[in-house]
Amino acid sequence: MYSKGKRIPLYVIATLLFGIKTYIVYRFLFSLEIENSMQELILVINPFVSAFLIFAISVWIKKTSRQMKYIRYMALIGTIIIFANLVFYRSFSDFITIPQLFQGGNVGDLGSSILSLIKVYDILLFVDVIFVWYLSKKHVNVVTTSYPRSGKVFTLALSFVLLVGNFFLAEMERPQLFTRAFDREYLVKYIGLFNYHIYDAALHSKVKTQHVFADGSELPQIKEYVKENIELPGQSDLYGVAKDKNVIFISAESLQSFVIGNTVNGQEVTPFLNSLLADEDTYYFENFYHQTEQGKTSDSEFLVENSLYPLSRGAVFFTHGQNEYHALPELLGEEGYYSAVFHANNKSFYNRDQMYPNLGYDYFYDVEAYEVTEDNSIGWGLKDKPFFDQSIKYLQTLEEPFYTKFITLTNHFPFELDEEDKSIERYDSNSNTLNNFFPTVRYMDESIEQFFEQLKAAGLYEDSIIIIMGDHYGISSNHNKAMSQYLNKEEITPYDHIQLQRVPLFIHIPGHGKGEIKSTITGQIDIKPTILSLLGMEVEDDIYFGNDMFHENRKDYIALRNGDFITKDYIYTNDTCYQFATGEPVGESDADACQGTIETVEKELGYSDDIIYGDLFRFVNFKQAN
Repeated sequence: MYSKGKRIPLYVIATLLFGIKTYIVYRFLFSLEIENSMQELILVINPFVSAFLIFAISVWIKKTSRQMKYIRYMALIGTIIIFANLVFYRSFSDFITIPQLFQGGNVGDLGSSILSLIKVYDILLFVDVIFVWYLSKKHVNVVTTSYPRSGKVFTLALSFVLLVGNFFLAEMERPQLFTRAFDREYLVKYIGLFNYHIYDAALHSKVKTQHVFADGSELPQIKEYVKENIELPGQSDLYGVAKDKNVIFISAESLQSFVIGNTVNGQEVTPFLNSLLADEDTYYFENFYHQTEQGKTSDSEFLVENSLYPLSRGAVFFTHGQNEYHALPELLGEEGYYSAVFHANNKSFYNRDQMYPNLGYDYFYDVEAYEVTEDNSIGWGLKDKPFFDQSIKYLQTLEEPFYTKFITLTNHFPFELDEEDKSIERYDSNSNTLNNFFPTVRYMDESIEQFFEQLKAAGLYEDSIIIIMGDHYGISSNHNKAMSQYLNKEEITPYDHIQLQRVPLFIHIPGHGKGEIKSTITGQIDIKPTILSLLGMEVEDDIYFGNDMFHENRKDYIALRNGDFITKDYIYTNDTCYQFATGEPVGESDADACQGTIETVEKELGYSDDIIYGDLFRFVNFKQAN
């Protein structure tokens, strides 16, 4: 028999086990950068603070069976939350937000992508749950289940004292943590995964109310900002160079700039795209950055069509698909362009069937327009070569001029490819993801080359401009060790990480003859104004945050969605200002070099968010200049 004095509260056991497990996940499975001993202390404390707060509530449950049931299920639910975030993190180096939970309909389409992210050892996450379950079911006599009122009050008070202490330390180490929380990694590192989710829920409720209470009064300030900081006087030298031409836009899945002009196992990764670098009809932007966040491909589409920033949480296509927009397809439609999207995926994925009409697209050729078989599909669906092969017949039927977007699929995580489709060998590193990346990139390169030939054969090539853009990164920071090996670096620094956010942008204008490689700092936010300029179109009173990439007086920074930014002189990331040319942190004499741009970027991202959350374009009467 166990004496009553030797009994231990089950919530204490659950707290200790759950806290230890959570810390191990934080420290060794998430890549949370620890810069000093205070950050390490906070990281150790916050798992136990969160666990204590959750499990200590059980002392107020009088009935023993219900008290045990509460602890069991809280341990299980908490572990499922950790597991879900871990799987998500392995793919995106990010944490789940509430808007993404509403994208659950996409999960069925992820298939092998999710399975490849689950590890055998993940089962160990549930060991403490099993132990707590066993104790609460079979050995209730060894744990305390009854507490005096004073003990209950003390436990509750202690949980809140610990929580406030955690927040106090976090605010000391990271001032304005909650008001400048562009980066979810900071929140998880300083206040813990579960408190982060509570904060995310509160933020979600707040932004939902913005649409209800918005009345357009925010617009004058935003318009003034755009007029003073974004609008450019005059026109670029390439204004109207593609007037009345078709626009063919290729969104190249997960294509990053580090493969362009590079080799693997002695072979070119992208021989066709490399050939465009020397093509006199092609402009290549070597410092072009993706600016997507959790919406990935759909975020890149949103940027391209609107010249607005995506949201820091979830995908705009899902969370605000019913908004009013003033998008590129709508503007081109007013000038007589027919617009269509070609993408061999379910029309409901990323809510495209609702979002595309709101952007002004006339038609969407989704998976139903294609003949997809077991032989011509892999991974996420139809392979790129049959995709372009089957698309060309539809393209030939469109009324000209047209604006069309082609979204490829094959070069998508987990980068699967049939042996007969591989033209180059896999890389050899500790990362299967990076190893498999190169053959699928080569396959996509070959498919784009094939598409160019098909356009020529169909008589569409000469009357079109062709834009090829990488939509977002393909290799996340979880594979930095393998990436450093490939790039022959000792490590991937925060500076290197930002440079790996560069994606290719090719603007091919047949017969132009003046193409070149441009080093201008540009991003996806610039696509809409650039296309309008190339086509010789202007829009009065438009609201946007990008510039014509060919304009000499364009703004001197590109903002990433998390608040980082790039200028021709500096890169700002992880609260550090680096020299763009060398990657070295700025010296003490230049300590404030990035400060002005930090404030501008925060303001700009905030204005873009206001437009989306408040659906402010419903209050604007846009006019076309010509």
